[in-house]
Amino acid sequence: MLNLKRIAGLCVLGAACALSGGAYAQADSKAMTIVVPYGAGGIVDNTARAFAQKLAAELDRPVVVENRGGAGGMIGMNAVARAHDENTLAFTAVSPVTLSPHVMKTLYDPLKDLAPVAAVMYSPVYLVGGPKFTGKNFKDMLSQAKADPDGLSLATAGVGSLGHLMLEQINGQAGVRIAHVPYKGMAQMVPDALGGQFTLMLVNASGPINALIDEGKLKLLAVGSPIRLPARPDTPTLAELGYPMANMTSTFGFFAPAGTSQEFRARMNGLINKIAAMPDISKPLTDALNIMSPGTVEQFTAQVQKEYADNGKIVKEANIRGE
Repeated sequence: MLNLKRIAGLCVLGAACALSGGAYAQADSKAMTIVVPYGAGGIVDNTARAFAQKLAAELDRPVVVENRGGAGGMIGMNAVARAHDENTLAFTAVSPVTLSPHVMKTLYDPLKDLAPVAAVMYSPVYLVGGPKFTGKNFKDMLSQAKADPDGLSLATAGVGSLGHLMLEQINGQAGVRIAHVPYKGMAQMVPDALGGQFTLMLVNASGPINALIDEGKLKLLAVGSPIRLPARPDTPTLAELGYPMANMTSTFGFFAPAGTSQEFRARMNGLINKIAAMPDISKPLTDALNIMSPGTVEQFTAQVQKEYADNGKIVKEANIRGE
């Protein structure tokens, strides 16, 4: 979600937008932008592009995806926070809003500058070993980490990402020092894992990752999920392994600049929920073990606020700091 033309206002279904304080322009626009605060490829980018096609049909206008990766998603989210129009959305994991600001200084206030629009799904988080990992399971991972401090390295989607928090929870509770390798997103992580650039990674469930596990190219050691996944019944959750604070899932959804109107957000929420229910959108996501989680603007807002408060406590107690 990069350097594409910004437009000055969104008028849904041809109606003029009543925008507060004159800060948001009222002109018709030729395209809507969905910012993805990660690199191209991976579950966030692919899902955003699928939604963009459907939104374009619903709105009868172009909808473009702009990738703005970096800083665990915070670069892209700052761009959305500063977009003075009703023509820009972000599709993202909620961590740049609910987690990253507790770890590093941000240029935006996550609760004041960004407005939740619609949750789409939550995704289990896989702890996997690449070809460089010589063990068989989570216990082997801890044994190796204790025997060789800093000998293991683990990649995540970035500093202040959910994977970073999960890693710090494991390191702190187990008393080990698995080195953190932050990326801008999943796209480069997977080929680097297969090439032995690091030992382990924390990634969301997806079709390509599931295929690599089935082919034996990646080893699934544990999963962040409320329960064992029916499709992976032999894989324990991190809670089962004794790491309940690391047993997290990723929520994905749409955000808008905070200055957008309630009418705009409600309209987008309805369209996003409609699209999420379409079989050609939902089936690939659920086949990849994601759980669809539609709801109202108010429900998503409450969820974001709760996760922000909960993550703040976890980060403070674990003394997690940006790198």
